[in-house]
Amino acid sequence: MTGAGRTGILALCLFASLRSLANADALADIRARGTLVWGGDEEGGGPYVYPRDDDPSQVTGFEVEIAAHLARSLGVTPRFFQGPWDRMPELLHTRKIDVVMNGYEWTPARLEMMDATIPYFVYALQLMVRVDDTSLAAPSDLARPRRDGRQRRLGVLTGSAAEAYARREFSEVEIVSYDGNTDALREVETGKLDATLQDTPITTFYGPRFPALRALGEPVGRGHYVIYVRKGETALAAALNEALISQIRDGELERLYRRWGLWDDAQRELAEVAAAGQFYGYSSATAVTAPSEIPATPADARPIARPRGWDVVRRYGLTLLEAAGVTVILSVLSFPLAIGAGLLIALGRLYGPRWLRPVLVSYVEFLRGTPLMLQLYFIFFFLPEIGIVVPAFWTAICGLAMNYSAYESEIYRAGLQAVPRGQMEAALSLGMSRRLALRRVVVPQAARIVIPPVVNDFIALFKDTSVCSVVTLVELTKRFSVLSQSTQATGELMILTALLYMLMSTPLTLVSRRLERRLEAAA
Repeated sequence: MTGAGRTGILALCLFASLRSLANADALADIRARGTLVWGGDEEGGGPYVYPRDDDPSQVTGFEVEIAAHLARSLGVTPRFFQGPWDRMPELLHTRKIDVVMNGYEWTPARLEMMDATIPYFVYALQLMVRVDDTSLAAPSDLARPRRDGRQRRLGVLTGSAAEAYARREFSEVEIVSYDGNTDALREVETGKLDATLQDTPITTFYGPRFPALRALGEPVGRGHYVIYVRKGETALAAALNEALISQIRDGELERLYRRWGLWDDAQRELAEVAAAGQFYGYSSATAVTAPSEIPATPADARPIARPRGWDVVRRYGLTLLEAAGVTVILSVLSFPLAIGAGLLIALGRLYGPRWLRPVLVSYVEFLRGTPLMLQLYFIFFFLPEIGIVVPAFWTAICGLAMNYSAYESEIYRAGLQAVPRGQMEAALSLGMSRRLALRRVVVPQAARIVIPPVVNDFIALFKDTSVCSVVTLVELTKRFSVLSQSTQATGELMILTALLYMLMSTPLTLVSRRLERRLEAAA
């Protein structure tokens, strides 16, 4: 091992160990509830955490196995929590998860927000280009324009160390950010990108699935994956460190990395440092166990051929159908709330007290003028800051209901105004109260008018449930994205997902038309 490599790892361990002492509440809570909730994003794909090929509702990956070992060491069971990769720190801060472990690099900026364990993997960054692109012989060639004079394009994962390195080292190149690793690899394969910069575990795992790509130059930008905990949770960090050190010294980590094809000289440095007892002041000189027999690579660890055609439907159709069920539940629960709230808002604006009208106008304009995603963020990530914790499912229900109530109120207001004013006057002259006249005369007539736009809104809400993935819900679109990343069967999965959306929305249109005909006949 080089002196620089050993120094880098020792410095990293020193940074991770110099933390202020804090109480052991987090560790005690984990042991009391019996589960270690670790956050990751399946959309990032293998070999970290991704859907199992034989059961897409379960996850596999080398970090899944590490999490299982850590949980056993704490005397609890592991539980994976799906969330957006770049939002893991917020999920940790708001106590949705206990730890972040998903290829998260050690960086000084992240240490300002979270505490880190010792490293569990040493990674580097590898450029990947097309095999047939002879214009790129070295990384420096990216600085030269393409033959057509256009600037070259380099794809990276959003918020990753690869993105930071690319923006620093390739200033002449257009940097394009993606939410998933295989998205960028596929874009290089199709020619939309000239190159992509990926962590070495990704290129090792997905290389056989992208035979049209090749490595350009040697790996650069070496760094470390660590596990992050909340600031001050030193007892939890120390317990995780002990588990990692034990896993390294016993040779279990080496066996694990060999099974996944990730063992190399960089990982051997971790073992040497642990053997020397130089993590967190450990003085034991216990030698690292050399595994005598390395098990064969398990089936779920080997890159598999891309499924095609009906094989995609057979393997993943049921999984997508279950995700479509989540979409239906979100829509069916949130839209009636939106209808009720929208009707009350419209009535309040037209017939309520004068002081209430500007309040309702402000409510409607605020919700129509801000994105649904921002509203969901507010409920899920900001409210916990003031002590209001709303689970992801109810965050989606509340967010969708509030957002669509603003649009529904405008539809109902237009419908109410379309009812001739004489209808209200006639009802009042018959001795009805204003409230009774609204309920029996005005609102029923307005309802017939607004049926088509209300059904259109319901169909739109079905599709807008896809935004709820930002608050960690896995509905139909998110499940499609995750499966697309792990299998690259994008075309088949896209068609299947589109058909499911059509099957959900078409009956609504038919019911709407039949109801309109019945109301017209009754009139």
